[in-house]
Amino acid sequence: MADEDNGGGAGEAQVKCPECVPGLPAWMATFSDLVTLLLTFFVLLLSFAKTETAKYEAALGSIRNAFGGNVRVMGNVIQPGKSPDDQPTMMETAEPIRPFPIEFLTTEGFLDKHEMNRNSEEDLKLMRSDLRAYDLNELVTLYESPEGAYMRLKDKIYFKDGSTEIQSISSESFDKMINLLKSEDWVVFVEGHASLGEVMSSDARNDAYNLSSARATAVTRFLIGKGISPDRISTVFYGDSRPDRLQGNVGAQDQKYNRRVEFMIRKRDLRSEGRKVQ
Repeated sequence: MADEDNGGGAGEAQVKCPECVPGLPAWMATFSDLVTLLLTFFVLLLSFAKTETAKYEAALGSIRNAFGGNVRVMGNVIQPGKSPDDQPTMMETAEPIRPFPIEFLTTEGFLDKHEMNRNSEEDLKLMRSDLRAYDLNELVTLYESPEGAYMRLKDKIYFKDGSTEIQSISSESFDKMINLLKSEDWVVFVEGHASLGEVMSSDARNDAYNLSSARATAVTRFLIGKGISPDRISTVFYGDSRPDRLQGNVGAQDQKYNRRVEFMIRKRDLRSEGRKVQ
């Protein structure tokens, strides 16, 4: 009887398993899938996006400024603090590296159409528009250089040997260029040239440089007389140092093509102040 009583007591003393706590609701699985898919979608968009080096450098510069002192140097060229195997290393700097202005990342900064290399693209659009308006499409050649876009008048003014007297000129293209410069905000570079060893016929002491200067000056005065503001004209001369290669100058019979004045038209004067750098 005692054994039965003990057995019965042990059975009653057994602890029952607690009820299981309900799991997360079923909609959580769907929500998690949705969030994962959205993250994957944005990663895919980022992989398609164009990486702009200037923006990256601007952000990196801000991080440098925030941490200061030791900075991690990244790049494709060997520089102080760079290891020979082209791996980034820590560089001790006596003066903190100055970051790019953070406004480069803003619409008013980097994305502004008058900032950085976008100038060239904008100038080309303006040039093409003005060329169509003044019927100069076939009379000029457009160029794009690191300094920006510019155009050259195909026709040149040619001069007599040893003189500032004009030998030939295309009045049609010249008049159209004057109308453009009078009406639109452009600057013109008047470039004077002379043939190899040419001297002024009236005074042999005036060499090719003096002669090319006199030719460019005469044309500049003519443009001012036509109503073009002097501050929009830059006058330069090269003497006989830059022969007209396009004409294939190989002999004395072709030196007439070097006795010339050329015209280069730009949106901005090269002497205009740019962004001051450290």
